[in-house]
Amino acid sequence: MAIKVMSVFGTRPEAIKMAPLVLELSRRGGIESSVCVTAQHREMLDGVLGVFGIRPDYDLNIMKSGQTLADITSRVLEGLSGVFAQARPDLVLVHGDTTTTFAAALAAFYAKINCGHVEAGLRTHDRWSPYPEEMNRQLVGRLASMHFAPTAHNAENLAREGITKGVFVTGNTVIDALEYTAHGEGFESPELNALDFSGRRVITLTCHRRENYGAPMEHIFAAVRRTAIENPDVLVVYPVHMSPVVRGAAHKCLDGVQNIALIEPLSAVDMHRLMARSYIVMTDSGGLQEEAPALGKPVLVLRGETERPEAVEAGTVEIAGTSEEKIVSLARELLCNRAVYERMAHAVNPYGDGQASRRIADAIEYAFKLRGEAPEAFSP
Repeated sequence: MAIKVMSVFGTRPEAIKMAPLVLELSRRGGIESSVCVTAQHREMLDGVLGVFGIRPDYDLNIMKSGQTLADITSRVLEGLSGVFAQARPDLVLVHGDTTTTFAAALAAFYAKINCGHVEAGLRTHDRWSPYPEEMNRQLVGRLASMHFAPTAHNAENLAREGITKGVFVTGNTVIDALEYTAHGEGFESPELNALDFSGRRVITLTCHRRENYGAPMEHIFAAVRRTAIENPDVLVVYPVHMSPVVRGAAHKCLDGVQNIALIEPLSAVDMHRLMARSYIVMTDSGGLQEEAPALGKPVLVLRGETERPEAVEAGTVEIAGTSEEKIVSLARELLCNRAVYERMAHAVNPYGDGQASRRIADAIEYAFKLRGEAPEAFSP
């Protein structure tokens, strides 16, 4: 009898990283794979599902205007209670650090269903930054029974918290996803297709973290503005997050600069293809710290810490923080010092080799006694 594995996710970043795993699970004869989406971020989720040809078996469709973290948590808990009762999965897979991830892991625990955490063991050790993601992933670490750590460092984080059973070092599934999304010509977005990329060094910018709201975000945008003005050959492309707070700050600080393009949020394919054509990536996101190095692009992290220190150690990213002067200085160095740029661009990506989904599927088969050997651990 096949084991029933249900993947639960609700945002675009989760979908990008879970999609190659869903496809891998669907190819395994001993696994009956299903997908439940919460649609925590509806407008950013559906495009990813279309790219990978995934049709959810269950759709909670919880997104509402002005929703709070408590709203998301309660609706996911309530919705998944019914889904789990109907589907009766043997294992629920969640990804990363979103509110959907925490609520789904808790719902699985309440239903006495095993939970597997994809991208386990990332830590900043500051419960307030990133907020609420850091606490979400710590809580999921206590609730899950299988932990798919991208790197050995992530596994060590879990061990320091007493989590040593059911831990597998797999690499990150986002590297698998790039094979589906990053290659190819052209963009889906009319705004991107209308931009003149010829002879321009493109900086892809993302900035949306709650902990950067207010003065930190203003400092970041001031630095981006100065960088663009100082380097007229640069084109800053900023897909602006849907948050009204972010949009207000972005337009206030960045409107009117000829070589800064504020555009609408992008699909997974367009975001990856934009990064592939970029010179530098500046971001307060987590996932882009893994994706951009896989494409050979240096990353400046626009927050004071990272849960991905492997990238710092490998030299693929540098912590710029939210200081206007530091961001300007580091960007200037990358734009003006070719040796520094090449060193970052050609550093070894520590996050994966495109085989993470296979290792996770193998680990699940091993845990449920469908195969005799555990998968080999990923090593850069």
